[in-house]
Amino acid sequence: KEKLDKYGLKCVLTHVAPAKLLADPVKVAKDHDIFGCDCVGLGGYWPKDDEPFDNFDRDYMAVAKALKENGKYFMYHNHEKEFRRYKDGIVLEYLAEQFSPEIMGFTFDTYWAQTAGADPAYWIERLSGRVPCIHLKDHSFDRKMAVIGEGNINFDRVFTAAEKAGTEYMLVEQDDCNKENPFDCLRRSYEFLKSRGFE
Repeated sequence: KEKLDKYGLKCVLTHVAPAKLLADPVKVAKDHDIFGCDCVGLGGYWPKDDEPFDNFDRDYMAVAKALKENGKYFMYHNHEKEFRRYKDGIVLEYLAEQFSPEIMGFTFDTYWAQTAGADPAYWIERLSGRVPCIHLKDHSFDRKMAVIGEGNINFDRVFTAAEKAGTEYMLVEQDDCNKENPFDCLRRSYEFLKSRGFE
């Protein structure tokens, strides 16, 4: 909290270890109160090959409800696997149906959607009202992560979709800078966003 205040920053979203969430979601919520963060994120869910996503409901429904009761919003971060076929649709649709918008949102990641062959803007629109935070990450040839605006994602459509969907925060995330200086990559992403009217 002191570091956030010192540099004029705000924590709007976290990723919390599954074990902590499952063990004591009320404590997780109270920990988030310390630095004023309302969105509690789960970085992903990786079931075994023979394990259905139904088990996610069993494990995390109580977590989502407990966070809601304590003033927090549970957020699920997608990767490419959430776009595989599951039951009568795809995994992402299944999760959205099982958890109401009031208790679970999505930290929508543009790179992983593109990797799966999905249209990021379309899915942001589909998840309207439950994407307060999204991860901006560009996708270049050979599945490489790229500086925003230097890959092949149509971010103008993403920005339009995010605005319509009620997104409050677009968070630049580049896990792999391909041996470039991460701060230089961040600067170029910032310059691209600034060129599109964001400060």
